[in-house]
Amino acid sequence: MATHASLAPSRIPATTRLPSKTTHSFPSQIQCSSTRLQVTEFSGLRSASCVTFVNNARDASFFDVVAAQLTPKTAGGATPVRGETVAKLKVAINGFGRIGRNFLRCWHGRKNSPLDVIVVNDSGGVKNASHLLKYDSMLGTFKADVKIVDNETISVDGKPIKVVSNRDPLQLPWAELGIDIVIEGTGVFVDGPGAGKHIQAGAKKVIITAPAKGADIPTYVVGVNEGDYDHEVSNIISNASCTTNCLAPFVKVMDEEFGIVKGTMTTTHSYTGDQRLLDASHRDLRRARAAALNIVPTSTGAAKAVSLVLPQLKGKLNGIALRVPTPNVSVVDLVVNVEKKGITAEDVNAAFRKAAEGPLKGVLDVCDVPLVSVDFRCSDVSSTIDSSLTMVMGDDMVKVVAWYDNEWGYSQRVVDLAHLVASKWPGMPAGGSNDPLEDFCKTNPADEECKVYEA
Repeated sequence: MATHASLAPSRIPATTRLPSKTTHSFPSQIQCSSTRLQVTEFSGLRSASCVTFVNNARDASFFDVVAAQLTPKTAGGATPVRGETVAKLKVAINGFGRIGRNFLRCWHGRKNSPLDVIVVNDSGGVKNASHLLKYDSMLGTFKADVKIVDNETISVDGKPIKVVSNRDPLQLPWAELGIDIVIEGTGVFVDGPGAGKHIQAGAKKVIITAPAKGADIPTYVVGVNEGDYDHEVSNIISNASCTTNCLAPFVKVMDEEFGIVKGTMTTTHSYTGDQRLLDASHRDLRRARAAALNIVPTSTGAAKAVSLVLPQLKGKLNGIALRVPTPNVSVVDLVVNVEKKGITAEDVNAAFRKAAEGPLKGVLDVCDVPLVSVDFRCSDVSSTIDSSLTMVMGDDMVKVVAWYDNEWGYSQRVVDLAHLVASKWPGMPAGGSNDPLEDFCKTNPADEECKVYEA
């Protein structure tokens, strides 16, 4: 998977860094075989592959299964430290739709993840789960070896993943399977009572992949307020929305550098599964209209939700969404009044570049090339500033435009947040020097790998 700059070590443990470099593969329009397209990296957008290429895929052996349950502690990231292994947290995905499948692909592309996805809840069963994971109209053909093992199991590169089908979270086998974290991806169980059913069923933590309903569920956006997370705060947390994940990082930069007085946001957003393909009944009369034929104005809580992660901006931002006939990639248009006077577009872009190369590396990027939406498909970052569209009007009004892959980029942040949860888990290794051997030797100085002999 194409690399995007890794997240700052002070925010997220080294094991959460983004996938290694590879190429895209998208389905041919003529036949089912895939054509590999080379993607060149350039300043501004470092596109990531949505597809993982795997060599020598094999059926699971006993040792494969055991290895899948353990993360080797490594010296220099390559050689396992003798006898040292760390048990992974068991993860369930509830709802194997767009975000659920994107999450699994993103997780599959991470090296040494502290997570182990062992089960998905998909109402379509193993046939749909395996087929839609393997073949994706947006992501291309998944280069992992995906197979149906039996009526209740699929395998990904030999790793078995159980498939259950039950719409009632209370009936899910989380206790039986020892589930630590549930990735709640249905968009249905987004409040305390709903998501809490997973806890009642035996899971220990729930990450909601949508805005949460209710003040009792804390919201975290990687790059903005994930440092506030603690294991004891809540058993249910939210990763906010894709649009909030795009908006909040660069709003944070603007507020810190220039001081935001007030502003409005419009997200030109690709259609999603909650709209109608053809005109049909919907409680939102605009979303009832054919998604592929119309620009559909609708509501979004993304701007207001920024105050959940940046409390100082409460009441200062609002916005709307325009759903458009594209299947993926969206763009935020933010206009704000700022306290600092006399700034230029170059000043604003310079602040973004500084953040993108520093504390928001891997979360924020700046693009200097005149691109269009499809070019940002499979971008790993939460938001990419389109520098040529930054404007300053008068001495205190600023306009900023930022692109985001509302599926893939968002799912990368869900993986990051799950890794953060794992890093705070009691009994899991805490963040250290980012040198596993050095950390190992602090507590095992007599080990042969830790001895230093003078010449």
